[in-house]
Amino acid sequence: MLDATRLKSGTTFLMNGKPYKVEKYTHQKIGRGSANIKLIIRNLNNGDQEEKSVNPNSKFEEIDTTKKPMQYLYQDLNAATFMDPKTYEQVEIQVKPFENELKYISEGVNVNLLFWEDKVLSIEIPAKMVMKIANTDPGVKGDTASNVYKPAELENRVKLKVPLFIKQGDKVKVDTRTGDYVERVK
Repeated sequence: MLDATRLKSGTTFLMNGKPYKVEKYTHQKIGRGSANIKLIIRNLNNGDQEEKSVNPNSKFEEIDTTKKPMQYLYQDLNAATFMDPKTYEQVEIQVKPFENELKYISEGVNVNLLFWEDKVLSIEIPAKMVMKIANTDPGVKGDTASNVYKPAELENRVKLKVPLFIKQGDKVKVDTRTGDYVERVK
């Protein structure tokens, strides 16, 4: 059993029979009152994020997860297929819980899959990835106002706003957590 005070970021545990991962942990002590722990947790079955307040004396069951490097092969409407590069064993997962991560992964890219009892709980992708601009309007010469953005579409069909100087074919760094433009890459 795991005390609530040990639920640091990245810890996986069971609550009400469902697997969760701690995204953010905050320990609060206000005045003379008792301490309280605020957690932002992710339901690893469906990907939903929740905010919970728990008593520091609460107990949770820690779950053992394994991280495996896997290569992304392809995706159809309902499932994505990954392969273990060492054993060539293939794993098929449902697309719905992992839509946000899958839209940033190209065929042949290696990622880490988090497993619990032969079930994939999450796909770990980098926080920032370099992507190519597939389509955007050309910038207008002399239009140099700062903080002005235009719509663009990445090679993976994700739409985002980019500065006016970005052209079709440019490579940009994208924050995969928010889908926002970070910087142009040379």
